[in-house]
Amino acid sequence: MDPYAIAVPTYLQMIKGLSAQLAKAEAFAAESGLSAEALIGARLAPDMFPLSTQVRFVCTQASDLLRHLTGADSFAPAEDATSFEGLRAQLADAVARLEATPASAFDGAAEKMIELKLPNGIVFDMTGEQFVRDWALAQFYFHATTAYAILRHKGVPLGKPDWVSHMFPYIRPGTLPGG
Repeated sequence: MDPYAIAVPTYLQMIKGLSAQLAKAEAFAAESGLSAEALIGARLAPDMFPLSTQVRFVCTQASDLLRHLTGADSFAPAEDATSFEGLRAQLADAVARLEATPASAFDGAAEKMIELKLPNGIVFDMTGEQFVRDWALAQFYFHATTAYAILRHKGVPLGKPDWVSHMFPYIRPGTLPGG
């Protein structure tokens, strides 16, 4: 498995998609009279983190991927953004750092031993391949999906095309319904 080929393009397409979803959310808030703060602070459940933290955690997962597999310095935001512009800026920074990391930085990453320390004291020992497959992708998608779900829950008109907008280039000509 090539950790770069599996993770980096995946992270990039989903982060760019989340940024577009946030632009739709900002427009929805303006059109519906809903305050930006009501969306940015929204949660799916009282014990879950709000949208702003979900976006920050998406960026954290991108940072952790590069830190663990390439030795890059951490770049994750230290605090939640308080505006749509700030959320999109955090995502843009994550995109820029991922795009600036060459595939060669991941050489040997699949076999590299990773020590993953959680804040609660649990430590996981795994290879880079196991880290990507069993931790990094799952954590990344959890927070990206939760952000999407919060927006949908608050009425933002998002649908499957917003989640998989990166798939449009693969559509075979003449196969769209009605097209």
